[in-house]
Amino acid sequence: MSASAPEQQGSPGLPPADRHAGRTLLDELRVGIVMLDSRGRIILWSPMTEEILGWPDRLAVGRHLADFLPVRSEVTPGTGVYRTLLRESSWRGVLPLRHLDGHTIELDGRATLLRDADGTRFILANLVEMDRLRTIEQDLAALDALFSSSPLGIAIYDTDGRFVRVNDSFCQLYGGRPDMLLGRRIREVMPDHLARELDELHREVLTSGRSVIDLVTLSPDGKGAHSLSFGRLSDGSGQTLGISCTVMDITERREALEKIERARQRLALLDDVGIALGERLDVRRIAEALANALVPRFADYATVLLLAGVAQGGDLPEASGPAGASLLQLGVAAKQHNATVDRMMQLNQDITFDTESVFGRVLATGAPHLVRSRNELLGTTYAGDPKTQAALDLGIHSLMTLPIRARGTVLGLLVISRADRRAAFEHEDLVLAGEIAARAGVSLDNGRLYVREREGALMLQRSLLPQHVPSLPGVQIAFRYVPGSSGTEVGGDWFDVIPLTGGRVAMVVGDVMGHGLRAAATMGRLRTAVRTLAGLDLPPAELLHRVNELSDDLSPGPQEPLMATCVYAVYDPATSSCTVAKAGHVPPVLATRDARTGLWRAGLLEVPAGPPLGVGDLTFEERHCTVPEGSVLVLYTDGLIEKRDEDITEGLDRLCAALGRTKGPHPSLEDVCDHIIQSLGPGTAPAGRGLTDDIALLTAQLGGIPDGGAASWTFPAESSAPGRARTVVRRTLLLWGLEEVTDLTVLLVSELVTNSLRHAHGPIGVRLVRGESLLLEVSDPLPDPPRERPADPEAESGRGLHLLARESRRWGTRRGPLGKTVWCELPLPGTQEP
Repeated sequence: MSASAPEQQGSPGLPPADRHAGRTLLDELRVGIVMLDSRGRIILWSPMTEEILGWPDRLAVGRHLADFLPVRSEVTPGTGVYRTLLRESSWRGVLPLRHLDGHTIELDGRATLLRDADGTRFILANLVEMDRLRTIEQDLAALDALFSSSPLGIAIYDTDGRFVRVNDSFCQLYGGRPDMLLGRRIREVMPDHLARELDELHREVLTSGRSVIDLVTLSPDGKGAHSLSFGRLSDGSGQTLGISCTVMDITERREALEKIERARQRLALLDDVGIALGERLDVRRIAEALANALVPRFADYATVLLLAGVAQGGDLPEASGPAGASLLQLGVAAKQHNATVDRMMQLNQDITFDTESVFGRVLATGAPHLVRSRNELLGTTYAGDPKTQAALDLGIHSLMTLPIRARGTVLGLLVISRADRRAAFEHEDLVLAGEIAARAGVSLDNGRLYVREREGALMLQRSLLPQHVPSLPGVQIAFRYVPGSSGTEVGGDWFDVIPLTGGRVAMVVGDVMGHGLRAAATMGRLRTAVRTLAGLDLPPAELLHRVNELSDDLSPGPQEPLMATCVYAVYDPATSSCTVAKAGHVPPVLATRDARTGLWRAGLLEVPAGPPLGVGDLTFEERHCTVPEGSVLVLYTDGLIEKRDEDITEGLDRLCAALGRTKGPHPSLEDVCDHIIQSLGPGTAPAGRGLTDDIALLTAQLGGIPDGGAASWTFPAESSAPGRARTVVRRTLLLWGLEEVTDLTVLLVSELVTNSLRHAHGPIGVRLVRGESLLLEVSDPLPDPPRERPADPEAESGRGLHLLARESRRWGTRRGPLGKTVWCELPLPGTQEP
């Protein structure tokens, strides 16, 4: 018998070995084959045995197996091994053999006693390296343990998608037994919606080899969630064997993540609501912002209702929710708008709830109420309430009514609802809505207090502004005062028109820095000071200097210095002259009409820039100019031209351009004011922002005194001056038809001219102006005003000023650049004494 022949020549009828086939498990184990005769001599030594032990077959065949045993080996052929073989025909154990290089290798041996056709006995042994065998055994044990004890569901599929192996966890997740799964395809055991997805995924993994990690799908019952991972299985040569699948139940994890996400969304909603409410101070805008912040993010419909007194800035009610209290619907938002919604959620609608209704009870008790079904919705108000039926028609099935509180008092209600397929409100939603309502209550109460303060400041400011402007000859006046929008407090802008002697008029516009009641009160004090000093007939620059000296007394408080700007202009219709001084204020604008083209041209009136009032003891300068008759002088505050995103010069250019577009030869000043406000005021503010500052606007069309209304003369300082003055004055008064005041006027002119001739020694000017009264002015170069002194009965002089004071309606003196002027006003026939 030649046992080695089949191994050397191959078995007839079998295909030749494929040199390119992949390695198998036998290759990993390296199983060596040894054949022994009955005496223990080697008759076959396989190539794998040669690879394991290093002995070539030419050195091994024919030798006794004992030659390969270690010196002290307890294994001896012919004793225990042979006895076991003779008794059981097989033997298994550890066989230590010596490697060619001298070290010992422990092999797992399996021997079988065989007989050939002649009855000759021989031994066939298989030898496997112990270390490799242990490694594979450990891997198999770990794999078995993984399948048996892992909480993850594990399944192995072949290339046809059939189950090859599954563990108990997989069966529990998919509700079956191993015998129900093994050998069957995915689509045969999984629900249709899941089977189609997994079947397509298996084919993609088999084709591409790309693994799929953490694919989240619904559980077969649709109530939970599973995380699946797939990978392609290949042998050492890369041949595809199938697909491995691990499944993890993530239902609890997903629910926890959903709870975390809901909590995050709630916090985000609270933050967004806080931001939306925090940017506003107007009660109505706060209510609108609250409703819009909730829809559609949190609800489908939202309504904010406030007690009427609270909405108008009144005091808080003494008791929460007084019976029959009237509420205003100030904020509404809806996911859709139709006739039903608009009728039910009309802005500014006055609503009164029955005390027995859910809304009345919430208003009275301050306890929120949750409605979670359509049946409960029917019980919120009285039977047959059309609003309840409208809510049902809109598909509303869940509703929350929450009190809006502030300072322990209910200010109103927040009503929010969900409709159609949206999930009903839960208790957690009620808690969240309660927190939103609490924040809204604080904002609305702040808005209520702001409304009160702003209305008070506006009332104070308007009471301190001129209630009417005087009608003056030669001057037409129009004005506008526009308070800032509800997003800002009232400012300290003001204006005034002050009649002066001689038919002259003072026009002033100012701006006190700051906002609120303090600014309004300071504005009132400043206006009073300017009006009082204007009565002294001071030049504009000197008047501003005097006001600046009073800055400590005019300041809002001990630690708040006065900071204000002002422009002061005096116009004399008789001479068409205008004198202007400013204290840190924006420059006036003068619009004139070109007589040749008929077009209006507007430009800045260049006035020396003075410091703001309250800055320090600085000087002010003024500008004198003669203006063409019919020109329009515009005084204003910076709120008209300033914007945060542009330079002030751009606003000045826009103002001049707006005035230049004025149409008509003699434009109405009221139309001019409206045109300026429309061009530069609220209409140009960014959307939703309105005015950020107050606007005071004063326009004056400057003309002269009508023909025959004034006369003036200049006389040299000669003895004939009084006589000549009496002659021309008498002739003029008779020409005007004022015979009744002629003698008195001639007497006063004689006294005043004589006094100037005696003390001034220079040209003497005389002027008469006819208006509501008769104005008499006598000018001379002497700057010092005359002093009234007691009249001596025996003296011939000293009675002029006493006569002037007794016979005139009022009199006074004023200084000018070339001297002084003594003036007096005489009542005309048919006019009432003031």
